[in-house]
Amino acid sequence: MTRESILLVGAGGHARACIDVIEQEGRFAVAGLVGLPAEVGHEVLGYPILGEDGDIPALLGTSGHALITAGQIKTPSLRIHLFDLLHRNGCDLPVIVSPRAYVSPHATLGEGTIVMHGAVVNAGATVGSNCIVNSQSLIEHDAVIADHCHIATAASINGGVHVGAGTL
Repeated sequence: MTRESILLVGAGGHARACIDVIEQEGRFAVAGLVGLPAEVGHEVLGYPILGEDGDIPALLGTSGHALITAGQIKTPSLRIHLFDLLHRNGCDLPVIVSPRAYVSPHATLGEGTIVMHGAVVNAGATVGSNCIVNSQSLIEHDAVIADHCHIATAASINGGVHVGAGTL
């Protein structure tokens, strides 16, 4: 079976964790990464850093799929900027779910969201686009997570809670 390729945008620590989830999920083959200018030509876990943000339109020619693998700690602005850039270039931003996570079939995940190892998204929960549901986190029933959020490692969001856009 031939897997479709995916371009990863961001080449730091979060990218390494995302690579592990993508490899375990087995749906996509990592084509390479986009990083900072000084990182171009280096590798992350054996995958080449092919270019920087300005190279994204050309790099998407080899893969119509991308995932934002830049982390979100201080501000969501970089992830939002990259999300908008990928959209302007007609990119498909698939949802990636670790096979070691549980997402209820009654939950909704927005485009470009990644659910990391050990996370749980329960029935009736809604997670927006371009979100990180990090390792061992819990999003309970009927919770609403807006776009561009990072639910931190081992965080618990109880039932019915609403988390605003861009929140960590």
